[in-house]
Amino acid sequence: MSAVGPDERPELLRVEGLDVAYGANTVLHGVDLTVRRGHRVAVVGASGSGKSTTAAAVLGLLPGTGRITAGRVSVGGEDVTAALLDRDETTLRRLRGRRIGLVPQDPMSNLNPSARVGHQVAETLRAHGLARGAAARARAVELLAEAGIPDAARRARQYPHEFSGGMRQRVLIAMALAAEPELLVADEPTSALDVTVQRQILDHLDRLTAARGASLLLVTHDLALAAERCDDVVVMSEGRVVETGPAAQVLRHPTADYSRRLVAAAPATAGRAAPRALPAATGTDVLVVRDLVKEYRVRGQREKLRAVDGVSFTVPAGTTTAVVGESGSGKTTTARLVLGLETPTGGEIALAGGRRDVAPVFQDPFGSLDPTLTVERLVDEPLRIARAGDAATRRARVGELLDQVALSRGLAQRRPAELSGGQRQRVAVARALALNPALVVLDEATSALDVLVQQQVLALLERLQDDLGLTYLFITHDLAVARNLAHRVLVMRAGRVVEQGMIGDVFDHPREEYTAQLLSAIPGRAAA
Repeated sequence: MSAVGPDERPELLRVEGLDVAYGANTVLHGVDLTVRRGHRVAVVGASGSGKSTTAAAVLGLLPGTGRITAGRVSVGGEDVTAALLDRDETTLRRLRGRRIGLVPQDPMSNLNPSARVGHQVAETLRAHGLARGAAARARAVELLAEAGIPDAARRARQYPHEFSGGMRQRVLIAMALAAEPELLVADEPTSALDVTVQRQILDHLDRLTAARGASLLLVTHDLALAAERCDDVVVMSEGRVVETGPAAQVLRHPTADYSRRLVAAAPATAGRAAPRALPAATGTDVLVVRDLVKEYRVRGQREKLRAVDGVSFTVPAGTTTAVVGESGSGKTTTARLVLGLETPTGGEIALAGGRRDVAPVFQDPFGSLDPTLTVERLVDEPLRIARAGDAATRRARVGELLDQVALSRGLAQRRPAELSGGQRQRVAVARALALNPALVVLDEATSALDVLVQQQVLALLERLQDDLGLTYLFITHDLAVARNLAHRVLVMRAGRVVEQGMIGDVFDHPREEYTAQLLSAIPGRAAA
């Protein structure tokens, strides 16, 4: 008997002619997609393309006034359109969890800050009648370990705020896998994860589909990741499907102009012919760090955690130094020490110009931007605090900054909740650049951006550096982005610098096995 081909497998999810509207505004237009049993399908596109809205519509999770206005959705041959239209929670509860599991994008909005993470995973098991009591608690620890959380028994007793962004995302993945669903809808599940943990998680999802015949619908802006991990790719733009096909074909030979732009903008696949050349005259060091140490007391442990352990490096004026490493490597703690947001346990930080000349761009724009202020007020705030110019001058400067980060001036009176994740991060970048700082510390500043917006922001940072002589300390788990932007790189592991140097030397000829492992985990690197 011949093997069943991919196109002959039974359909698990079928979406036909799907329209979605918010009030009078239609945001999805005739979306079609099919996920067969044991099949992996990626939906890719820029922020605002409709990919997350499509996933939310299938699960009956459209927020506010969002509603399906046309089309049909079926799961395993069962038409669930009526249940989605009527918001029939009895049917939808049966659909979610057991048949379709969801890994949402924002872990802090989807975890209860007052409950231990182990309890939250166990609650998922109890809600579906899969385990209770001690059995649920034990299985929760197993699921956390499978999702890549070390020392899972101890970490299960901790709260979400005690986890890094990547660790919190792994908790959500454990919860989604708890009921062993037939279809896993993963909405940007690895955008906050370093490349090695990303590989572990996606390897686990691959094993799930292979062992249980489960399917995967992956929503992502990372085209290289989609092509590497999925069978088919659905490319969306402005609420419409513009191209569908086998992943390798779309990556190597895209037919739609928009798909070609995505491929060209993806750093892992587009690459750079050569590392950035150093400026002709780099001048003095803007930042000098010597033997930096930071220790924390950890609840339940006698010994202190040494998050930063004897770190030393310099950042010459007009250059970019990237700090890369896994979650927990100490890279973000190092950035916070440089910004003065943490007090060192030991060592020295020498910063030219003083701390007023440093501006941060944090990983989570929704958490770092005051939700009560308009975009104009957020970008204007550093200027007002520094008493730079009068109201008219500041208003003009805000307009210039919005132009530079590719945001419409018409968004100036909106608030963060009215913006997409990519738009919020661009506001954060504009705010950081307001006073033309000598040193900008960027902590995962592009991790939440789709590749087109990421390309714009990276080009903006590079141009501003060339024009104004700015200096960047760039914290990232995305090694492909680091290679495109940085001149120098520090590789950190367990609080220590294991390798540093010019980025071309380190990436092309790594001396340490750990560095080689990080590089080998970059999605799409082989294709590049």
